[in-house]
Amino acid sequence: MPDYDYQADTRPFSQVIEDIGAKDDPKLYLGELVNAFGERGFGALMLFLGLVSAVIGAVPGSTTILGAPILLIAFQLVIRRDQLWLPRWALKSSIDREGYRTAIAKVMTPLRKVERWSRPRLSIMTSEVSEVLIGIACILLCTILVLPIPGGNLVPSLIIVAFGFGLVQRDGLAILIAWCAIALLCVGGIVVWLAWEWVSPFLLPAWHWLTGLGPQAWHWLTGLFG
Repeated sequence: MPDYDYQADTRPFSQVIEDIGAKDDPKLYLGELVNAFGERGFGALMLFLGLVSAVIGAVPGSTTILGAPILLIAFQLVIRRDQLWLPRWALKSSIDREGYRTAIAKVMTPLRKVERWSRPRLSIMTSEVSEVLIGIACILLCTILVLPIPGGNLVPSLIIVAFGFGLVQRDGLAILIAWCAIALLCVGGIVVWLAWEWVSPFLLPAWHWLTGLGPQAWHWLTGLFG
């Protein structure tokens, strides 16, 4: 596999992915992507994998497959690795570069619009301590991704996308938005749990009573609404 070094840290994310597609090699290696993004490889791959998870998460088993590399990236954020590590076999995996160019052409316009809005800010949200906290949060989000919850992957995936975009752009506002989404997710979970705790003492006895009636209850209901 060729050794690529794009010195990508000084260029916009959209320019990096466009330059990758402009190379003559018909194969695009995952290792090339890692090298191209340099220290931003953590955020770039989180952004990429999170978007894929949000789009194809309805396919059974896809979130489990996608959650594994996100989990690996998040763990490396926690332990403060300077360079993203992936297994050798993964780095040697490749896709068709022409197909890659076709795909990125579809997202380049909206991506550049978002980039124009984004800028490095709120540096405290992209500090080393913050990156560790982001890694911990993404590990927890990955546990939600792998659960067989219909549609349950969308919100965690979008939060991971926001974290990844913030890390790539050094945009603390995007990371702050991700943290606010996590807070809302937690509050929503608490509200649902409290509502269940309040309602279940009334619903469960009624349910047990109805199921205990068996066929008699069914005949009574069909006669009532028949």
